[in-house]
Amino acid sequence: MNIDIKLNNVEKIAEQIRKDSIWMSTRAGTGHLGPALSIADIMAVLYGRIMKYNPKDPSWPDRDRFILSKGHGCLALYSVLAQCGYFDRALLGEFCSKLDTMLPGHPERKLPGVEANTGSLGHGIAIGIGMAMAGRLANKDYRVFVITGDGELQEGSNWEAAMAAAHHKLDNLVVIVDRNKLQLGDFTENISQLEPLAKKWDSFGWAVKVIDGHNIKEITDVLSSIPLTRGKPSAIIASTIKSKGLKFAENKVEWHYKVLTEQQYKEIKDELSLEELAYE
Repeated sequence: MNIDIKLNNVEKIAEQIRKDSIWMSTRAGTGHLGPALSIADIMAVLYGRIMKYNPKDPSWPDRDRFILSKGHGCLALYSVLAQCGYFDRALLGEFCSKLDTMLPGHPERKLPGVEANTGSLGHGIAIGIGMAMAGRLANKDYRVFVITGDGELQEGSNWEAAMAAAHHKLDNLVVIVDRNKLQLGDFTENISQLEPLAKKWDSFGWAVKVIDGHNIKEITDVLSSIPLTRGKPSAIIASTIKSKGLKFAENKVEWHYKVLTEQQYKEIKDELSLEELAYE
């Protein structure tokens, strides 16, 4: 079962995700900070209010499954897994610290709580379909939640998967699109236009909802009503801000893969109540 975290504490989980992400990436001198900050509120709701899981038994057969298809946003995943008790928080200091670290730049299944190796974009939805179909065949009532990047949807494999999910009526599958409108090199609409995105998902046979990806109550309400339509997979398009919570970096393309300097960290440390960098 999931940890008993009340709704009014979910904001604290999201705040800690942001603090941890900034601390880990600055300490390591690497990482995709912007993509992690934009999904902090969604991750907090999923693990704080929605999903069923057991940190003491990560392979519990009845757990809900979570796949971070945009694996480069793993800073957020590592933080929330530590907060939930999958591993000791001290391990966060090993992010990208060595070749065989448990916390590399993209998540791997060797870390408790990680369901799939991700980072090569365009595969998370297909993996989620396999898990959702397996649950149906095994008469399990677990749900599968997948977070994708919006730029990631330019990969054609996602739309093949979307067709398959609708065909098999997988209403235990939920895809959440981190719609921050930015990707590695530019705004998504300048690289390959995604809009009208909601209509695209609808045309592929999914039930669709567009939400504010930073409104805790709105995220909670929609994810509590899954499936949106019986017999259809659900697509949640979450409007977010890249680098949310780091004011000087918000909505700036260069912060897709950029981290704070030690000087920048020192300047905001007290304002955001961040930990000391402390190198071992």
